[in-house]
Parts: sequence; C-alpha cells; structure tokens
Amino acid sequence: MLCPHCGQTNDKVLESRQNSSGSTIRRRRECLSCGYRFTSYERIEEKPLMVVKRDGRREPFDIRKIERGIRITTEKRNIGQEKIEEVLQDIEDEVQILAGAKREISSAAIGEAALRQLYRIDTVAYVRFASVYRAFDNVDQFIQEIERITNNME
Repeated sequence: MLCPHCGQTNDKVLESRQNSSGSTIRRRRECLSCGYRFTSYERIEEKPLMVVKRDGRREPFDIRKIERGIRITTEKRNIGQEKIEEVLQDIEDEVQILAGAKREISSAAIGEAALRQLYRIDTVAYVRFASVYRAFDNVDQFIQEIERITNNME
C-alpha cells in the first residue's frame, strides 16, 4: 500500500478489524520506511447506498461528509484521531445495517446515528453537532438540549 506520507510501498499491517455487517475490513498500517501510521479500508464493491435527502433528492452515501462534521464538532476537544475513526466506522456500520437490502436511508437516520455515537464519547461535541443538524436558531433550543442531556445523565 502506498504511504500517504512518504510515498513508499513497504508497510506492515498492525491491526485488522471487520465491521459488524462483514462488508468492510479496516486495516491499521505502519510504513516501514518512515514509521507513519495510516488506515486503509477494503470494501465489497456493490450497489451504492443512496441517501434520501429531506427534499426528496437522492445522492450516494459519502462518509466523508459526516467526517467533516464530526471533525468540526470535535475540534479543540480531547478526542484522539483513532477515537474519531472508530466513531466514523461505527456510524458507517449502523447506516449499513439500517439501510439493509433496500440500499436507501434517510439523511435524518444518518444524522441520528451520528448523534448517538457522539453522545457516547463527548456531550459537548454532541451539542455542537445537534445545533447544526437540528438547525437550532435560538439559545432556548441549546438550553433545552443541554437540560435533556443533563437529565439523562442523572
């Protein structure tokens, strides 16, 4: 595999993990030339998973869109790169299971899956993501969400 840091092709696999649906293998690799660690994925090539947007449009599922949102919401939080990758893999696994054989899922279901995973690791990141995903337009909505989280923790 080509190292994204130095461009060499000699690496070793440190860890392999299959997702719960068995359709993806995640491999943690280390370049033997420069020591850089990176992740690669092996996927079965199949009919693309389609996302049904709120306005009815359909587009192919792209985990990178969710990744951008997750990275923004976890910025300046004490959450490591590997934890973010684990969360993304868990979201992708859940989306695949929810979509099932239909190969379609609503954008709302994807957003809720992301919220569940963020809630598990960091409530501040959860509130940040929820504020954009649920389109909070005033402070009262933030307060209600924080009170709901606080009540769930007690």
